[in-house]
Amino acid sequence: MKFEAFISGTFVQQYEYKSFTPTPVNREWTWDDPRINSLLEETTRSLAELDAFSKMVPDVDRYIYMHVVKEANTSSRIEGTRTEMDDALRDRMHVAEEKRDDWQEVHNYIEAMNVAIRELAELPLSNRLLRKTHDILMRGVRGERKTPGEFRRSQNWIGGASLKDAVFIPPHHDELPELLSDLEKFWHNEEIHVPHIIRVAISHYQFETIHPFLDGNGRIGRLLITLYLISAGLLSKPCLYLSAHMEKHKGQYYDALTGVRMSNDIGHWVRFFLVAVRDTARNGVATFRNIMALKELCAQKVLSLGARSANGQKLLETLYMSPVTTGKRVAQNLDISQPTANTLIAEMVRLGILEEMTGQQRNREYLFTEYYRLFLD
Repeated sequence: MKFEAFISGTFVQQYEYKSFTPTPVNREWTWDDPRINSLLEETTRSLAELDAFSKMVPDVDRYIYMHVVKEANTSSRIEGTRTEMDDALRDRMHVAEEKRDDWQEVHNYIEAMNVAIRELAELPLSNRLLRKTHDILMRGVRGERKTPGEFRRSQNWIGGASLKDAVFIPPHHDELPELLSDLEKFWHNEEIHVPHIIRVAISHYQFETIHPFLDGNGRIGRLLITLYLISAGLLSKPCLYLSAHMEKHKGQYYDALTGVRMSNDIGHWVRFFLVAVRDTARNGVATFRNIMALKELCAQKVLSLGARSANGQKLLETLYMSPVTTGKRVAQNLDISQPTANTLIAEMVRLGILEEMTGQQRNREYLFTEYYRLFLD
């Protein structure tokens, strides 16, 4: 199927509305657009460089956690949560009460991603894995009553207050088994010659169009991108936080998806997706470079602490995993007394490594500010 000849689907009359049935995607795909060839080459090269950095950086899992937090927070924010990165890194008890439900959604996403990636070590990417991931994502948060972990058995819609004024109505639930089976086959079909990055671009569009869950489709669909790239061997770690690009270009993101459904323009969507992956991968490489430079600088500063330098280095290592800390957490992590922890924190503040972030005299929290800022762009 050529992109230029693609017909995205048909509108099917239901009782009082028309749902959209997308064309199956498990097929050979080609295109005439030379822009896609150039972007595909650039994107593949950038993604390979990012993956190489994730393998070269010592103890990389310490830094990967922040990538996962950024992806979880941004993907959830696209769906309406108000949690910022620093909120997501704090203990729940330190988060404002009105933000705790949003905090839980972000942490569900983190757990869902981590569990799904562990599962990929033993199992192939599948609809079964997506259902399990969805169950974790929706646990104890808004949407928890909308059959977590199960594909929908009723009609849903996007935009508007009801089916009558919906912006888009996905396929009828009776069509889901066939459409989802086709999508899963597309992920693993070795008889077609479609580059993996093109496959995941098409897969994300198709998943969002099928909209198989009653809630949480946007987050699962974006998480699917990371899972696919890892399962296909293009990434070793979840270090591509694509949701940041999609949030920054939210209007273009939704317009590109809608353009496929309404105008059959899958080429435009693929170009948007390739640019998103390319630019995000380049930013990821820059982040890794900056992390290594900051790590060397901070290590030199900590050496000036003399007898406290050993504990200072241990504290730094915990801060790379999570740059928000408290005196109590430092004491527990380093197995030192509370007064010793408080003194160490004061020294790290003096060195400009930590910054007190509450302005309070009690229940103080401290931020590894320069490291945290590396993940804000």
